[in-house]
Amino acid sequence: MYQFSYSEVQTDSVADAKDRERQLLTRSIDLLTTARDAGPNAGEATEAILFMNRVWTSLISDLGSPDNELPKELRANLISIGLWLLREGEEVRQGRSDNFDGLIEVSQIIRDGLK
Repeated sequence: MYQFSYSEVQTDSVADAKDRERQLLTRSIDLLTTARDAGPNAGEATEAILFMNRVWTSLISDLGSPDNELPKELRANLISIGLWLLREGEEVRQGRSDNFDGLIEVSQIIRDGLK
């Protein structure tokens, strides 16, 4: 029977959480890329923006939790970035912008920072 220390289990849990976050951001980026290619009025655009909104709403909620162990300044910066993504996504959804490239680039930077 295997026995793991609490710190090993906790480290695995953090690694698993980061991996899930990377996977969600990758999926969001893939959807946004497809939407960019299809155009802002396509159904793919709505699907991509709604998915991105769900991901970032969840991430922002987690970042705002007092149980989140990231440094406070990093959490605040990530929340600000998330709020920008939500606002810019809404501009795209409303047809006032087609800034898929900005949404994709910022999402890639955040995803690539999850190491």
